[in-house]
Amino acid sequence: AEHYAREAFGRYGAHAVTINPYLGTDSAEPYFAHGGGILAVCRTSNPGGDDIQSLVVDDGRPVYAHVAELVATRWSELGDCGLVVGATYPTELADVRRIAGDLPILVPGVGAQGGDAATAVEHGATADHSGLIVSSSRAILYASQGDDFADVARAVAADTASALRISPNA
Repeated sequence: AEHYAREAFGRYGAHAVTINPYLGTDSAEPYFAHGGGILAVCRTSNPGGDDIQSLVVDDGRPVYAHVAELVATRWSELGDCGLVVGATYPTELADVRRIAGDLPILVPGVGAQGGDAATAVEHGATADHSGLIVSSSRAILYASQGDDFADVARAVAADTASALRISPNA
């Protein structure tokens, strides 16, 4: 983790990196020591994430809830933190938001993976309608294979951006 942190923040000038929280606090600490932030994988957008992330442990809560709590409490005292929660699981996104308070949440899975931008905002935004970094990659990158790619990709991106904008009075 020390070498990864040095490369990410020193060589490449990153501000934050996505990390696997299952390696523990000692593997997160080097990222903070190098002045960067982390986005800890909490509940991924792929169905196979259920294998581990949705397992219910002795206290009746799923593993992803424990990850959210660890990052929101202990790790956030060490440095800048956020979580990764897939848009394909809006109920879990809402659960993580309740646990994590105002921590930023990276939300992959909008578009091609089946996640809905407006639903992600509804379930994951903070009280002031912020706190999300929403990613829609494949839906835009593969919008068309024809000569109309730029126009179609622009339209998909605009539709996604529009779905992400909600009125604070809504």
